[in-house]
Amino acid sequence: MSDMYFFDTYALIEVIRGNPNYEKYVGAKVITSVFNLAELNYNLKKEKSKEFSDWITKKYWDFVVDVGFDDLVEAMDLKTKHRNLSIPDAIGYVVAKKKKVKFLTGDEDFRDFDGVEFVKK
Repeated sequence: MSDMYFFDTYALIEVIRGNPNYEKYVGAKVITSVFNLAELNYNLKKEKSKEFSDWITKKYWDFVVDVGFDDLVEAMDLKTKHRNLSIPDAIGYVVAKKKKVKFLTGDEDFRDFDGVEFVKK
C-alpha cells in the first residue's frame, strides 16, 4: 500500500494488537505526532512491560512530524467544539488535514469528520 496516513493512537494500538481490520495499513506510509506516541506509550504500559512499550514507541519515532503553534491553536479550537476528542487526536487530525493525508482511526468521535479513514475494531 503506498498511501500515506496519519495514525492516531487508536490506529497505532490496533495495528500493534494485530487487528485484522487494520492489516491492510501495515505497509502504509505512516505519520503521527509525539503526542500520539506519548499516549500510545502510556496505554501500552498499562497492559505490557515497560521494555516492550518503550521499544514499540521508539519503533514509531521516525514517523513523528512537527506540530507548529498554529496546529496547536487550531486543534484546541476543534477540541473546544468537540469535547470528547483527546488532545493528541485533535492535534493529529489538524496535522493530517494540513499535510493532506487521511486520518486513520476507529474512534467514534471522528466517524463523520472529513478526511478520516474510519476503521472499527
